[in-house]
Amino acid sequence: MTKFTRTWWGDRFIKALESFTDERRLQRGRAYASGGKVLSFDIDKNHINAQVRGSVNPYFGVYKEPTYNISIEITPIAKTRWKEAINKLSSKASIVSRLLINEVPENIEDTFSDFGLHLLPHSRQDFQTKCSCPDYANPCKHIAGVYYLVASQLDHNPFLLFELRGLSKTELQTQLAQTPLGKALSQELNIEEIPVEASTSFYTKLQKKLVVTQPSPREFWLGTKRLPQTIDVPTTGGVSAILIKKQGDFLPFWQKDNSFIAAMEELYQRVKTKNQNLM
Repeated sequence: MTKFTRTWWGDRFIKALESFTDERRLQRGRAYASGGKVLSFDIDKNHINAQVRGSVNPYFGVYKEPTYNISIEITPIAKTRWKEAINKLSSKASIVSRLLINEVPENIEDTFSDFGLHLLPHSRQDFQTKCSCPDYANPCKHIAGVYYLVASQLDHNPFLLFELRGLSKTELQTQLAQTPLGKALSQELNIEEIPVEASTSFYTKLQKKLVVTQPSPREFWLGTKRLPQTIDVPTTGGVSAILIKKQGDFLPFWQKDNSFIAAMEELYQRVKTKNQNLM
């Protein structure tokens, strides 16, 4: 069976659902999602509303194709707990830097678990769902179909994980940017690009300088001032490949299932290490 989602966060959302949802209903919901049965679909913060086209089923007294209304509410994280989470996240440079350049780290759920919180669905209590169909089971196949569409939305917008838990992407990045570590990283992100200036020559033009006094042979070869014995090489604390990473994992021209950033990192690593044994 081909994968319904392209990214790890969409895949993990489905796997989290599978841990506490009937597998057969999820499979039927998958067929509904991929078969175009979901007529409308809207996400507003942690509320999801949808309309799904049902099936004719005389057993339930349904003799013509119906339309069912779906309502899903995901339990948000309390504001006080969000404040605690932001304070703890702000001490982790690897996480803050990636969140500020529109990436969601692969270990984000593990990090939240250390705080006693969860971004991904953790249990049935994370959902309040309703469907107007006559099926007594919850979730029914119509709700399960909407779950799959939420997972596909995560492919395009992984920050939906935060929004479904009560914090928008803008709020998250604004609060992280106000922390000491976030301020330092934001300065790196907001550096203005130096405009390219046209040059008339590939080489630096020589400039004539009038010599007032003739230097001695020693001064000519060694200079008038002694050179420093050591040279301090400045180290940069910025984020590597920041211009590429700011664009995200799936650019419009990138049609493959794997991340564009991951593919480029692998390519550059291979180029970097090629023929090292010959040196």
